[in-house]
Amino acid sequence: MHSVETVVVLVALATVVAAFAGRLRVPAPPLLVVAGLLAGLVPGVPQVHVPPSVVSLVVLPPLLYAASEELPWRDVRAVWRPVVILAVGLVLASAAAVAAVAGVVAGLPAALAFVLGAVLASTDPVAVSALSRRIWLPARIQALVQAESLFNDATSLVLFQIAVSLAVSGTAGTAAAGLVLHGAGQFAVLAGGGVLAGLAVAAGAVLLRRGLTDPVLETVAALLTPYVAYLLGETLHVSGVTAVIVAGLVIGARRPRITTARTRLQLHSVYQTVIFVLESVVFSLIGLQLPTLVRALGPSELWPTAALAVTGTLIAVRVAWVFPLSALARRRRGASRPAWPAAAVISWAGARGVVPLAATLSIPLTTNAGTPLPQRDLVLVLAVTAIVISLVVQGFTLEPLARLAGFGPAGRDAGGPGHEETIARLRLAEAGLARLDELAGEDEVPDAVIDLLRAGLQTRVGTTRADLDPGAPLAPEDPDRESRTEPEIRRELIAAENAELARLFADGTITAVTRQRLQHGLDLEVARLAEGQR
Repeated sequence: MHSVETVVVLVALATVVAAFAGRLRVPAPPLLVVAGLLAGLVPGVPQVHVPPSVVSLVVLPPLLYAASEELPWRDVRAVWRPVVILAVGLVLASAAAVAAVAGVVAGLPAALAFVLGAVLASTDPVAVSALSRRIWLPARIQALVQAESLFNDATSLVLFQIAVSLAVSGTAGTAAAGLVLHGAGQFAVLAGGGVLAGLAVAAGAVLLRRGLTDPVLETVAALLTPYVAYLLGETLHVSGVTAVIVAGLVIGARRPRITTARTRLQLHSVYQTVIFVLESVVFSLIGLQLPTLVRALGPSELWPTAALAVTGTLIAVRVAWVFPLSALARRRRGASRPAWPAAAVISWAGARGVVPLAATLSIPLTTNAGTPLPQRDLVLVLAVTAIVISLVVQGFTLEPLARLAGFGPAGRDAGGPGHEETIARLRLAEAGLARLDELAGEDEVPDAVIDLLRAGLQTRVGTTRADLDPGAPLAPEDPDRESRTEPEIRRELIAAENAELARLFADGTITAVTRQRLQHGLDLEVARLAEGQR
């Protein structure tokens, strides 16, 4: 089957699966993996071989960029200590544990066992971001899980490069020890260079987008940014993944200042479509790839047991790290609530996905001597099986676990996301009323316009307060009337609400998700005013 036909079929399959996922109220990513796995088992379906460059260059940059752009730098700063511990310490511990288990259970040579451990050591930001859209978590936990999944890739990829060097060179003993010691220097070069490359691309993108007034051109610039960052990193022989992540973080922090309402609406629509298509293809491919790899491996009774052992090791090591760290962190902060709910969700949110798949498929076919790399097919099967189990098992059970821990979606209950958004809507309406009172003293503003807009804002305040307190009376709504100066006054009020929204986010009253949702509503109001004047 041609590659274009494969993509079309996968997108069509994903659209159907996503529709069923919405009706069944289950996350789409694990359902897509299952659908791809079942499709790969159907007799007569052509085998799919995915070139590593397709995943690492075409699919990975925009998905990583979107995940990092959604993560506020303010939240990253708040959780940097546990992120460093998990992104470095847990990755090293996971790689070592998986290598030991794979060597014993699957009989892999030490170098190839280390390759497998390095591939599976990091959680995947694409999988974590896709799964986390289904559930609500407190801002600190959400930021910790997302930041860890973004930053642990640098550690994992450096380990992967060291492990591949060992495997293809066949070095051991003193030479291998020297290569491992050299890993610290490699990490500094790859990660540090990736940070600098990402900052350079972000600075250029910000300058370019500030000078653009055409939403179409700005959308094209935004879509190209992650690819430019990745290619620059790879060209300079540093971490392209780190470059993309840093560029996304920097541009995401400056997005409100470099875009207009119209551009944000267009970018939102385009990016939602692009992300859906790419995630659909890649999660389906993960499931579809496994039967192909198993057939290439040939008859073997060893790999299912070894794959379960490797997956269990990943989960056990993560639990053994997260629970003690969570308990210590809560003790340092003097928190009275039990530590297990947050620790349980953080432990179970460590799904593997796109980044491990790209690394797995890039394992060389031969050694430096030109001979086939021994047991490469077994390493690929074990890695992809662990990814599939991780996405399916943890993907389907993460939301029930979050609800059991008290973090599930909570309408307008106090402390839940709905309550936070309702409070923010009330503050925005009150900010609009305050600005309207200032404008009421200006002679050029007709009283009829002031009365009309005040009635609308008072209705919003009354409705919002009724959401918080169902017994509160609603304010009457005046009939809609037109005025020559009404659009200008409405823009003044929207500007006041935008300023209040920025203040609520800056002082930590609302999360990034609430801010994006309310910003989208304000942008729609601006767009409606612009359409009304045409």
